[in-house]
Amino acid sequence: MHGAKYYTASMYKAVFRSVLIELFVLFICSDFEGNSIGSLSNSSFITCDELTVLFLRGNRIKLVKENIFSSLRSLAEIDLSNNLITEVPLSSFKELKHLQKLNLSCNPLSLHTDQFETLPHLQSLSLEKIEIPNISTKMFQPMKNLSHIYFKKFRYCSYAPHVRVCTPLTDGISSFENLLANTILRVFVWVIACITCFGNIFVIGMRSFIQSENKTHTMSIKILCCADCLMGVYLFFIGVFDVKYRGQYKKYALIWMESLQCRSLGFLAMLSTEVSVLLLTYLTLEKYLAIVFPFSNIRPGRRQTLMILMTIWLIGFIIAVIPFWNEDFFGNYYGKNGVCFPLYPDQTEESGGKGYSLGIFLGVNLVAFIIIVFSYVSMFCSIQKTALQTSEIRSHIHMDVAVANRFFFIVFSDAVCWIPVFLLKILSLFRVEIPGTVTSWIVIFILPINSALNPILYTLTTSFFKEKLKQLLHRQRRRSIFRNERKSISTSLVWTEDSAVQHSTLKLGFLHKKSLEETVIRTT
Repeated sequence: MHGAKYYTASMYKAVFRSVLIELFVLFICSDFEGNSIGSLSNSSFITCDELTVLFLRGNRIKLVKENIFSSLRSLAEIDLSNNLITEVPLSSFKELKHLQKLNLSCNPLSLHTDQFETLPHLQSLSLEKIEIPNISTKMFQPMKNLSHIYFKKFRYCSYAPHVRVCTPLTDGISSFENLLANTILRVFVWVIACITCFGNIFVIGMRSFIQSENKTHTMSIKILCCADCLMGVYLFFIGVFDVKYRGQYKKYALIWMESLQCRSLGFLAMLSTEVSVLLLTYLTLEKYLAIVFPFSNIRPGRRQTLMILMTIWLIGFIIAVIPFWNEDFFGNYYGKNGVCFPLYPDQTEESGGKGYSLGIFLGVNLVAFIIIVFSYVSMFCSIQKTALQTSEIRSHIHMDVAVANRFFFIVFSDAVCWIPVFLLKILSLFRVEIPGTVTSWIVIFILPINSALNPILYTLTTSFFKEKLKQLLHRQRRRSIFRNERKSISTSLVWTEDSAVQHSTLKLGFLHKKSLEETVIRTT
């Protein structure tokens, strides 16, 4: 009995000792965070075959060798974040059949397309602050059980549509549920679209109805309104597709951004933007020549103006269509975000597309803006220095000055719209992280608002339109007064005739009654 009791105590002591050793080994082998470890060898984890959790974050590991984790067959979670790892061999996690959580965040890592094909049981994958230029749906398809994934960019979430939770939840433009993430943007996209379309159509109609002496200028304004109207059409269809994908955008995000519809809308927006910029530059130069060189005879005629306008549309079309010519060089130029506009800064963008975008926005558009500003400064300086004697010439110059003042406000509105765009592109050159919310407001609200304001600035505020409108209202009032007077006269005439008829009838009746009485008297 005594021997049995001794055997049991000895057994308990051995079990307790082994548990302590295992706990000690587990602690030593599981938590290596922040120990400045520079490298790992294949023998580092041989004695840790029962290890389930391994933390190696915050070290200086540069290389993960092949089969380095092959002895950790029970490993369920591994954290390699915040290291200097540039590449992970495909066989590194091959033997980890029970691995459920993998964290590779904050590493200068290059991922292969088949990087995770040996991890079918993985449930959580963290790839934060890692650029993935070769990202594709094939990269995440083998991980059927993946439920949580963490990326650097929201756009990457569209390549893992089967994952339940993906962060970041939005890029400021779109969210996992909606094409337009913000409720205010969803409302304003319709408001600005309606104002832009109907405002420009109204201007075209009024310019066609009210005849002007300067027909070439009127033709230029109509063409500009057509270009601005395209921006309204673009916003209208963005609103339509936002409604179509409401609540389920994550399922169709990749399909939408790679679709012909998205690319066509991007082409339409780019065409509208560039034609509008070039037309404003032409109209500014035209007024510059008229005011700074009033005695020169270099104003284009109707035929020359028509040729210039056609050339501007051709240049705008070429600028917008070039990214379609070589997709390998430009990439999906118009499909980098949900609104299909190539303004959004993306460091993983193909070099051709990125260079082209910078060339258009910081090249063509910035040069055009500088020309417009310089022209108006020169115009106002010339106006102040000029002292003309002839009243006729003065009245002509006065009309040009009024037009120049009106176009100054147009240029001011362009500056408010375009300066944020220039700043956005300049910051992207220096790889400054820009909040997606800022970009969304520029794309949906600030940039198109110029197209919505142009009808008011071009027609409703002009002295010519005001004068013609006063004349129309005056004519309408005179016609109304004339109609009322005619109606009053007709009513008066009818009343007079009716009164005369009634008076005659009464008089005849009285005479007839009197003659009857006289006849009766004579008879009696």
